[in-house]
Amino acid sequence: MPELVTALSEDLFNQLQNEPFVLLHTIDADGSYPTSSAISWVHAVERNRIRFAIDGRSRLVANMAANPDVSVTLFASETVQAVYGKASLVTEALENVPFKLACYEIEIEAIRDAMFYGARLSALPTFEKTYDKRAADKLDGQVFAAMKKA
Repeated sequence: MPELVTALSEDLFNQLQNEPFVLLHTIDADGSYPTSSAISWVHAVERNRIRFAIDGRSRLVANMAANPDVSVTLFASETVQAVYGKASLVTEALENVPFKLACYEIEIEAIRDAMFYGARLSALPTFEKTYDKRAADKLDGQVFAAMKKA
């Protein structure tokens, strides 16, 4: 059995400094089924802690209040990693952000390779914002600054 990994590698830590595309997985508060949501306001605070921001009205808020067990899928250089832990609320509303964003932190309990055998990820997923670039850049700056202070 492989040794339990509980801290991000240097590569994963660095990747989580630059608005990555990740998938957040929770358990639905009503149906007890798994959910998956794409998020990008994600930041590695330390190698064993990940912080993220979501809309305070999101269904994810109720899900994590009912069951804090979460996982995050990270797309890394040539592979996919699954990060497991418990989400805890840092603040219900980030300061100096124009709308209510809740901030959560995950204390990493385990990291596992999630790539299927005999393959490698040939490119990282990319995304583009579909609204005004200046407004998006300004909002992203506000959110990341507030998450780091929270």
